[in-house]
Amino acid sequence: MALDRKSVPNDLSAFWMPFTANRQFKQAPRLLVGADGMWYKTHDGRDVLDGTAGLWCCNAGHNRPKITEAIRQQAGELDYAPAFQMSHPKAFELASALRDMAPDGIDHAFFTNSGSESVETALKIAIAYHRARGEGTRTRLIGREKGYHGVNFGGISVGGLVNNRKFFGTLLNGVDHLPHTQLAENAFTKGVPEHGAYLADDLERKIALHGADTIAAVIVEPVAGSAGVIMPPKGYLEKLRKITREHGILLIFDEVITGFGRTGAAFGADTFGIQPDMMTTAKGLTNGVIPMGAVLVSGDIHDTFMTGPDHMIELFHGYTYSGNPMAAAAGLATLETYREEDLFTRAADMAPYWEEALHSLRDCRHVIDIRNIGLIGAIELEPMAGEPTKRAFNAFLQAYEKGILIRTTGDIIAMSPPLIIEKEHIDQLVGTLRDVLTTLD
Repeated sequence: MALDRKSVPNDLSAFWMPFTANRQFKQAPRLLVGADGMWYKTHDGRDVLDGTAGLWCCNAGHNRPKITEAIRQQAGELDYAPAFQMSHPKAFELASALRDMAPDGIDHAFFTNSGSESVETALKIAIAYHRARGEGTRTRLIGREKGYHGVNFGGISVGGLVNNRKFFGTLLNGVDHLPHTQLAENAFTKGVPEHGAYLADDLERKIALHGADTIAAVIVEPVAGSAGVIMPPKGYLEKLRKITREHGILLIFDEVITGFGRTGAAFGADTFGIQPDMMTTAKGLTNGVIPMGAVLVSGDIHDTFMTGPDHMIELFHGYTYSGNPMAAAAGLATLETYREEDLFTRAADMAPYWEEALHSLRDCRHVIDIRNIGLIGAIELEPMAGEPTKRAFNAFLQAYEKGILIRTTGDIIAMSPPLIIEKEHIDQLVGTLRDVLTTLD
């Protein structure tokens, strides 16, 4: 189909695109101009099957009527309400809905605008919580190698992806990291791997080194998404929970990717049967339609702040758009869509077919590992000699031209399709990817 000139901006130079090879993109732009269900429409009139739920966020698929209508109605009713010392009903309704969905004991929601802001908020709450309890020495934060916790200074400090860190100075003081859980002996495991629970024991060594009374929180992703779908070994998260409890350290689960059905349950915490003290969320909270995040916290953490004169602000933190009316309306409609269509159960039911399809690619050229859980999957490729990331990037470009959208991180192809995916969509994604890998240099 001929290029639709009306869909192509006449000047691409002003927009400095995030996490993008800007010069390459602007030589041959990939512009999406429409979406519906499982499909994107490109500027040149092609249909592209969404294998990534946008950017891990459109869990219910695209152009969902309930969400669209909720936003439309809210725009005509109340566009904005101040977030400080004021609010509006839907913010409270959404907080209650999240409390009802979260694991027992997670009773309150603090609204943000993104996963990065959710992480910053959780880290600040953790440090302030200990101070409110009279343990102001607990300021140290512990993340994990290969962890991704957004792009603000707190998030990249506890995060463990080198390119997200090395350009931005010394970052926060008092941060340490646990080892990652990607082990060679777990290659081509289907689901959660057997080996590696002992890696959680490194937390005991960090505690011995720094002293428990200096550590505020440990933050981990239940499944490390942006690093390339790295699984927690069996028993690993249980060990982290046990150690943190024994030493009075808060455990924060970064559920920005794993939340809202991605692992076959409402949250990764549910999938693994672990109760953290806080959970960071965003992405699937509004189906990616309007920016919004939420930090879900235990009743104990919340109540610790609720002291002193009742006219005083308890936590000096927040955002202009915390609990924004439009975002809250989108969030409520999104949660209703998940519930009415039972999408979390649907994801769990579809996971075995997804798993078998992904692992059928084991015999393809350059494939050195395949990992999966729920409706998440990763195919790791052997890097080109002297040109890391190029092989996977070439796969991304070829896949797009062949009508499927995948994501790459390093030399790893990552996929996380909308939870509405059908078996024929999985067949098309994996079949097309096989064609790409077969011809890939």
